[in-house]
Amino acid sequence: MEEWVQAGGRARERGCSDRHGMDPTPKVALIAGVTGIVGSSLAAQLHDPNAPGGPWKVYGVARRATKPDWLPEPLLYINCNLLDRDETLSKLSPLHDVTHLFYVTWVSRPTEEENCEANGALYHNVLDAILPNAKNFQHIVLQTGNKHYIGPFALAGKIPVPDPPFREDYPRRPCPNFYHTLEDITFETVKQRQQQLTYSIHRPTAIFGFAEGNLMNMVSTLAVYAAICQYENKPLIFPGSKMCWDFMQDASDADLVAEQEIWAASVADPKAKNEAFNSNNGDVFKWKRLWQLLAQEYNVQPEYKGEPFSLQEAMKGKDAVWDKIVKEKGLRPGLKLEDIAHWWYVDLWLGQNNENVSSMNKSRERGFLGWRDSEKSFLSVIHKSRKHKVVP
Repeated sequence: MEEWVQAGGRARERGCSDRHGMDPTPKVALIAGVTGIVGSSLAAQLHDPNAPGGPWKVYGVARRATKPDWLPEPLLYINCNLLDRDETLSKLSPLHDVTHLFYVTWVSRPTEEENCEANGALYHNVLDAILPNAKNFQHIVLQTGNKHYIGPFALAGKIPVPDPPFREDYPRRPCPNFYHTLEDITFETVKQRQQQLTYSIHRPTAIFGFAEGNLMNMVSTLAVYAAICQYENKPLIFPGSKMCWDFMQDASDADLVAEQEIWAASVADPKAKNEAFNSNNGDVFKWKRLWQLLAQEYNVQPEYKGEPFSLQEAMKGKDAVWDKIVKEKGLRPGLKLEDIAHWWYVDLWLGQNNENVSSMNKSRERGFLGWRDSEKSFLSVIHKSRKHKVVP
């Protein structure tokens, strides 16, 4: 077993063999959604000299006009609105050397039917730019998520949820889901290419990771909430359900998700190709414990009153308070509350009334033995966010 030193400086025994010497084709990654939580982890890890399957050349695509300073310097950054078909074809078609697509992006629409349409179009745009032009294209990494089992956010509590731990062979939920749309496009694309192209599907749960301005950043949002409570000298009241407070949950460290995706794309045994994998830390936790850790980080009193409430409603009108915190604590100038705190996502996730745990057995059986301590992962994201002056 080899030890791969990640970009974060921690060494992990990976529990799998590096087979990059078996394929002489230079590895070239295209990360669609490189400024996202997992996209940025992929960029950092693929640029590591010891990255499995490497050395890698890495393109990263996102809508931001310029590359954020927290992405690795060697990244070949491409500003592109992937929903714009003409722009996507113009900017991605010339990338003839791409061998691996890491598709870790999505767009949000008001209804799930609209999500299916928009995300399907976005995915088609990327594939249509790559497939006719990248002659050595080998593998698609498609990241979806835990909503494969519990259904879209809009249908939370309205459809039956299978008994946990969730396993990859559970049937699809009987409702529209843009994850299904993306999977079906992947299956058809690989079928057309026959043996020339493989895929892997990765289903993380709540992701613990850093990316400024990400649409669903759980940890940074909670750190902002704790910082506001500290500033106002108020207790840190848990806004979620009794289920989330008392029962076991799991989470996905962004670096670990990236590790699994790179493993599946480049060094996994053939039996791990063309498969779907759950992607979580391999342990469980209770939010009551994480709440204590969060309170300790900000020197506030943790409380649970036994009833959920809307954090989105409770945090209305806090923009001026946050602006003061940014100035007094020396955070990034101009960092607005809406840029970093996504209350709606915390309300959805912590308001669940179902156990939410996925099995990692299939991933382990196929050769990926990575894991994380969820408590340490949670705290590490706060510390990284502080380092980048995003939270106090």
